[in-house]
This record gives sequence, structure tokens and C-alpha cells, in this order.
Amino acid sequence: MLLFDTKVQYLKYQVLKAVAQASLNDNLLNAYRDIPLEIIPGPRPNYRCCIYKERAIITERINLAMGGDKHNANVIEVIPIACDECPIGGYEVTKACRGCIAHRCKTVCPKQAIAFDHQHRAIINKDLCVECGACEKICPYSAIVHYKRPCQKACPVDAISMDENNAAVIDNNQCIECGSCVYQCPFGAISDKSEILDVVETIKAKQFTEKKLYAIVAPSIASQFSYASLGQVVNGLKAIGFHDIVEAALGADLAALLESKELSEKGFLTSSCCPSFVSYIEKHFPKMRHHISHNLSPMVIVGQHIKSIDPNAYTVFIGPCTSKKKEAKLDKTKGAIDAVLTFEELQALFDAFDVTLATLSERKLDNASYFGRIFARVGGLSDAMQQAFKEQAIDFEFKPIQCNGIKEARTALLKANRQVLPHNFIEGMTCNGGCIGGPCCLTHGPKDLRQVDAYGKEAYEKTIHDAIVPFNL
Repeated sequence: MLLFDTKVQYLKYQVLKAVAQASLNDNLLNAYRDIPLEIIPGPRPNYRCCIYKERAIITERINLAMGGDKHNANVIEVIPIACDECPIGGYEVTKACRGCIAHRCKTVCPKQAIAFDHQHRAIINKDLCVECGACEKICPYSAIVHYKRPCQKACPVDAISMDENNAAVIDNNQCIECGSCVYQCPFGAISDKSEILDVVETIKAKQFTEKKLYAIVAPSIASQFSYASLGQVVNGLKAIGFHDIVEAALGADLAALLESKELSEKGFLTSSCCPSFVSYIEKHFPKMRHHISHNLSPMVIVGQHIKSIDPNAYTVFIGPCTSKKKEAKLDKTKGAIDAVLTFEELQALFDAFDVTLATLSERKLDNASYFGRIFARVGGLSDAMQQAFKEQAIDFEFKPIQCNGIKEARTALLKANRQVLPHNFIEGMTCNGGCIGGPCCLTHGPKDLRQVDAYGKEAYEKTIHDAIVPFNL
């Protein structure tokens, strides 16, 4: 059964599962010794030059599975020892160069970085090249190409560069922790820190404390576990030791009501549900910060609600997102969410506890309305807010723009900054397609947005009001 797209994901899963099992067996002291030998038994290497390097990288992955560098506030970290196989990148002359006599590439180069070999073919001096791209644009044969490392190409905010050892370096002042680089790195040299150990230790200790574990699941969970039904996944969480499972979509219902009301009062807003989009505005469009909605995200709304009912609750958000791990630790949200797990980590948790989803009966999950559930796709928030205006009888001309990824968000924000945007609400989703395209989904193929709507239509409550009334939100 193929659970993941790539061997990189599978290797990450193996380490997460092994760390969780070591915790369950009270064997964490020996984890650094046993797990690398278990995953890389030898005598031949699987991917690298030798088993010793592979085991050293596994050790670094164990560090990330146990929480990573506590001194680095970023939830995304680079494993330098694993980052040494990519070409340096930059502009290169390919075999398509015909050795023409026009030499336009040399003429246009501002740094005289282009020379010619004995066959009159162009050569780029990397010590002089400033990567302006002028030569690529002017070559009549398209013989000059720009190579970028996968992580750099994936990063929507140009936060990744290379150090003196050609290892990736993340600029925390630019990074929005969207996790795009995590999935795109072919060697798994960039990964998100995990809180799986905290969750396992809490489950183990709950018999000695009054804590009850609550799972807050993102609506995108419906499209994750293709080998089991959502009801079996819910029962799987109960089998692990969770006291109750609540839909984050319940918080989305309330967020739609609050955000629509705020918009009607202020006249212009940018959404606050995607923490990477919020971070993008704060770091790259600081003059637009005051337009960010003051409402909390659905995850935090539900977490606070649970804590208000049960002060001893231990809340775990489960979704496809890396930046939720950062959001949970912000000053304005601190205390609502105790831990964040991705779908990749949840699969490792199920297997560490030896829970086979396909053999379980089903348990109903029905806390939210159709409108809360469709937050998982691009345009879902706007559709929900349109309904919220209607249910609250707010007379307001709602003109939203849905931004599918940072590139579209940048265009909208630039126009808004210059006051030429014809819309009054920017719905920003960092991941392609919305949350269903998150970096820590089990699979990353094209997602059918209609599946989100179909899942939403399964909700028992058909209006936002009906969904939130029983919870006194």
C-alpha cells in the first residue's frame, strides 16, 4: 500500500514512527543508537555514498522528530549534512549554443562575465556573473538557462540561499514557514520540526493526570487517508487515546461570522485564517498589516473553546500545514493549542500505536456546517462569508478576491497598497488549491476541489447558525 508520494516522505515517516515507538517503550535513551541501525542496517548504502553518512543524517532527522533546535524559532530547519548533492545553480550555457558570431550575450553582459572557447561557444565566469539574466533573454537559441535548486525554486518569498559549503540557508526574516521547500527538496534536507514526542508522552501520562486529549482536525482530513473512511480515522484517534475529536471547521463557521462583521465595519480586510499568508503580509507588506483581520483562525477559536469548557484539556491540531506549528506559539494564540501534528505525523502515530484503520468501525464526525468545511479550498472562506452576511442580515457589497498561492496574493497586495484593487476583501491561501494542497499531506497530486464541497454537503447542519448554536459560540 503506497501511503506517500516519495521515498523522502517514507524516510521521514520511518523516523517519526520509530521515535514514537521508542517513547512508548520507554527507550528514548537508546533512540540515537538504535534507530539509525534499524533504518539503515547496511552493509550497503541505500541512497548516499556510505551507510555512515546515511546513519548520521538519520540522527539529524531524529533531532527534528524530537523537536529540533530549540534556539531556532523557525519550525522549518535545514539538515546541512543532507544538503550536498544539488548543483550550485545559476546561469549555464547548454549544448544548444551554436558558437554564433553575433555574441549578443557578451555584448549585453554588464560585468563582462562571458568569454568564448576555441569552438566560439560561450562560457560564463561564475565569479563575475551577477545573475541578472540579460544573456538568457537575448540568446537567439535559448542556449542559456537558469538553474535553481528545488528548494529555492519552491520558496515563494526567496528566503533560501546557499552558504560557503553550498548548503541551504533559510532567512528567518523572509521565511513565512509555508513548508513549500520541505516537500520539494529531493533529498529531504529541509524538514519541519515535530511535536509527535510531546503528544505520545501526554498520552502515556494521561492515566496519572486529569488531562484529556482533544484532537482538532482540519477539514482537509477527509481527502487524506484513501485506504480508510473518515469515520475509521476518527475511531483511530479514539483508539490512540484521544478523549474527543472536534472539527476545526466549527471554528471556521464562527470565523466567517466574525470576519464578515469586521469587514462590514472597516470596509477593507485581508483574511487571517492562513498563518503563512498573515506572515507574508507582516514581513513583506508591513504597511498593510493594519488591514489584516483581527479575528483568530479556526484552529485557535476551537482550541480556546475547548479550554474554556475543560481547563485540563490538551489540544492537538491535526492538519496539512507547517505554519500552524508556529501560529500555535504566537503570543496572541498561546495556550489555545498544545501541539500540532501533520497528516504525515498522524500516520506515523497510528502505526506506532499499531492501530489499523481499515479494521475499525466508524464513528461520526459532525460538528460543523457545509460552510465551515469548505474552508479547506480556495474560495471557501469567501463563500462562507457570503453566507454569513446573509445569515446576519448585514447589508454590505462584498467584493472578494481569492488568491491561490503567494504569487496571486502578491499581485493583489501590490494593487491594494496602491489603492487600485477593485476588491474589498483579500482571501489569501499560500498553498495551491488551499489547505488541501498543504506541504504535509500524505499525497500531493492534483486535488479535486469538488471533493471538498462533497464533504461539506455531508454535514448535518446546513447553516452556520445551526452549527454554532449547540456550542454556545
